[in-house]
Amino acid sequence: MAPVIAPVHTNTTLPAATTVVVIGGGIVGLTAALTLAERNIPVVLLEKGRLAGEQSSRNLGWVRKTSRMADDIPLALASDRLWAAMAERTGQDVGYRQAGIMFVGRTLAQMAMYENWLKSVEHLGLDSQLLSAQQIAARVPGGRETWAGGIYTASDGRAEPTLASSAIATAAIARGVTIVENCAVRSLSLAGGKVSGVVTEKGEIRCEQVLLAGGLWSRRFLGNHGISLPTLPLICSVLRTTPMDGPTEIAVGAPDFSFRKHHDGGFIITQRGALDASLTLDHLLIGWRYLQQLRSQRSFLRISSGKYFFKDLALARRWKAHSRSPFERVRTLDPEVNPALNQEAMTNLIAAWPAFKNAVIADAWAGAIDVTPDSNPVIGPVAKIPGLTLATGFSGHGFGTSPAAGQLAADLVSGSQPIIDPQPYRFERF
Repeated sequence: MAPVIAPVHTNTTLPAATTVVVIGGGIVGLTAALTLAERNIPVVLLEKGRLAGEQSSRNLGWVRKTSRMADDIPLALASDRLWAAMAERTGQDVGYRQAGIMFVGRTLAQMAMYENWLKSVEHLGLDSQLLSAQQIAARVPGGRETWAGGIYTASDGRAEPTLASSAIATAAIARGVTIVENCAVRSLSLAGGKVSGVVTEKGEIRCEQVLLAGGLWSRRFLGNHGISLPTLPLICSVLRTTPMDGPTEIAVGAPDFSFRKHHDGGFIITQRGALDASLTLDHLLIGWRYLQQLRSQRSFLRISSGKYFFKDLALARRWKAHSRSPFERVRTLDPEVNPALNQEAMTNLIAAWPAFKNAVIADAWAGAIDVTPDSNPVIGPVAKIPGLTLATGFSGHGFGTSPAAGQLAADLVSGSQPIIDPQPYRFERF
C-alpha cells in the first residue's frame, strides 16, 4: 500500500515539441522542471504512472547532512537553503521543519564511526556535535536505554514526502510546465547521434535536451540504448502511527530503528538496521561492483530470492520504440511490506522509549531504492548521447538533497553556473 499523495491536476495531451523533456515525475525531476521553468525554458515532464508514486513519496522524509560523505555535503547544504524557501517558492507548506537529527550508538565501535565522520567533515564547518548519554536523555527524555553516545546536527530536519512533490509540481505547472501522467517514454529519438526527441506511448515529442530522472527504472531505460548504469534495488519497509505524544521533535536514528515526527502528529518508523535485498538478474550481472559495500554492510541486508526475481526477469531489457515498454507494464513499483522488519523496529523502539508502547499503527508501505556502487547519485551528461543528462541513483537519500539535485541537473541542462561542483556525481566515474 502506498502513502496518500496530495493530488495534482496534470495535462492529458502532448505538445509536438519543447526545449527540454524530463523523464520521471519524482521530486528531483519535478524540482529540475520547476527550476528550468523559472528560467523561462519550455519543459515537458512525463511520468509513466503517478507523480511521486514510487520512492519520492515512500521515503522517510529526512533532510540531513549527518553521516553523508564529505563530497556529498555541499549538495546537502545547498538543499537546506532551498528547503527553507520552498514554502514561499511553491505557495504551499511542504512540511519542512529544521528540528534536528540525532544518531545514537550502543557501542564504542559505533561511536568511533561518528567520531571519524565528524573529523572527515570538520573543514566544512557543520554544527554537528558528539553527545553523551546524559545529553541524549536531555534532548529525548523518557528513554530506558543507556547509550554509549550519539551525534546530533541541529540544522538537519525533515519534510513531508506526500506534500513536497505535489507542491513543486503545482508550482511548476503554474510556471508553464506541461506534466503528463500515465505516459511512459519508450525511447530517445536521435539525429546524428544526438537527442532530437523522445518516443512515448502517446506519440513523439521533439526536443533539444532530455533529463532522465527515472529512479530505479533509469538503468533499464539506458540499457535499451546500450548504456550501462550500475544500480541495484533495495527495499525499505516503513510504518506510520496515528497522532500520539512522543518524546521529541528531533528525528532519531538508532542501530536498529529510527523515528521522526509526522506532520499529522504521528511518527514515521523503520528498522534502520535492515533492508530487504530481493535478488534480480542485475545482481548477477553487476553485483561484483558492490563487493566493498557488501563487506561492510552485509549485516544490514536480508537477502532473498523468489517471485520478485521472476517478475523482474519477465520485463524486457530490449524493445523497439513502437513496442510496449516495461514502463507500461509496471506503472508503479509497489513492493510488499515486510511486517517482520516493521515489528522489529517497533519492538526495539519500545524497549528504548516506552512512550511508543501505546502507538497505534495507521499505515505501512515499502519502497524500492536504487543504489549505486558508491552510494552517490549520478547527476551529469552522458557523453555517448549528447543532449542526454542524468539525475538518478540517489541510493535512498535523494529526498533530502532533491532541491539542490534538481537545480544542479537544471543548471547542467541549461548551461548555467552549477549550484555546486558537479564533479562527485559525474557518470564517467563508473
